[in-house]
Amino acid sequence: MQYKAPFVLAVALALPLAAGACKTKGEGGGSSALPPGAVPVASTALPPPVLPTPAATPQTTPADLKIAPLSFAPIAKKADASVVTIYTVGEEEGRGMFGRRGRSRAAKGLGTGFVVDAAGVIITNNHVIEGADEIIVQLSDERRFPAKVAGRDARTDIAVVRIEGAKDLPAIPLGDSDGLEVGDWVVAIGNPFGLSHTVSAGIVSAKGRGREDVPLDPTGYYNFLQTDASINPGNSGGPLLNLKGEVVGMNTAVRGGGAQGIGFAIPINMVKQLVPTLLEKGHFTRSALGVRIRDVRDLSDEDRAQLKIASDGAPRGLEKGAVIEFVDPGGPADKAKLEVGDVIVGFDGQAVERGSLLQWLASTAGVGKNVTVRVIRAGKPFDIKVTLGELKEPKTKPAAMRPRGAAPDEEDAPFGTP
Repeated sequence: MQYKAPFVLAVALALPLAAGACKTKGEGGGSSALPPGAVPVASTALPPPVLPTPAATPQTTPADLKIAPLSFAPIAKKADASVVTIYTVGEEEGRGMFGRRGRSRAAKGLGTGFVVDAAGVIITNNHVIEGADEIIVQLSDERRFPAKVAGRDARTDIAVVRIEGAKDLPAIPLGDSDGLEVGDWVVAIGNPFGLSHTVSAGIVSAKGRGREDVPLDPTGYYNFLQTDASINPGNSGGPLLNLKGEVVGMNTAVRGGGAQGIGFAIPINMVKQLVPTLLEKGHFTRSALGVRIRDVRDLSDEDRAQLKIASDGAPRGLEKGAVIEFVDPGGPADKAKLEVGDVIVGFDGQAVERGSLLQWLASTAGVGKNVTVRVIRAGKPFDIKVTLGELKEPKTKPAAMRPRGAAPDEEDAPFGTP
């Protein structure tokens, strides 16, 4: 399989981009005239969010020094009762004793989940329950219950299942994944290779891993936490905990067949944003800006020259952002008169540094919502109102990409769905 360079997925469309595509609307990436309704601004910078001032606490150690616990046992013991094993059953074709072909019910998969509501609401990965005819949830006390899918979203690999008949289940607290830093301690609990309630510990080794790093469905929405806590097949859907015992991620992917010191977890803040809608509607309908984009930092020198972006010492605001490479005719951006070559640096009050962030913000803002987009055109920053449309989901599931930096023999190695 020939490796193709990774690309930033569109906010509305998922198509690879050709070199020099920014020149499709005239030299220089488009006109210099601002669109109707544009409000010129003096600066591309957006005000930082206002955060509450934390209460002063006595400091016994330097503020930037975090001490590891003497033991992870209290964290594991407290969380273990909320972690469940998920078995899936389906039909498969085979031969009987006398050589007759037929279909029989058999175990299809094994995964992990965690209880978030005492009434029996459990979160796991979509790939754990996808295609299952029957789902069985085993609690930590080894009681088993049939479960039904309450909601699922393949694009983020998040699913919610519900069990009946179990009362007063111990719900695990959900933390704040945005507060995690590279180097923070984390603990994973799951069922690797069927070894139930296995605990492993490590650190957050990186943040913001995307499609080019984790070659799952290229139309997916990924912003993975990377950890060196051991994650193996069977860990999928299990919690990644901070030192407070709060869930900060959902273990989802491994690289190189598992136990390689590189695992990936969905940030819990992404999960928290989708779960209420999944419980209410069973699915998540995404909004769309109606553009295809590329990160400014990934542009070629030729494209940067066309957009008048210097390769070194770029003007303030142009070193980050997402450049529009295609505008969907008749879509929201087209109606707002955005053009190929416009650079988006802000969305509804939040700074946009990378295209993946813009994609997430635009897709979760809500169909029909009016948002303010900050744009730079020919060096002129302005704000423009855009009414978001509905994202049309692809009819077929694209093949997974090969991971960036993978060796040739890794191309077909197990990846992504432990």
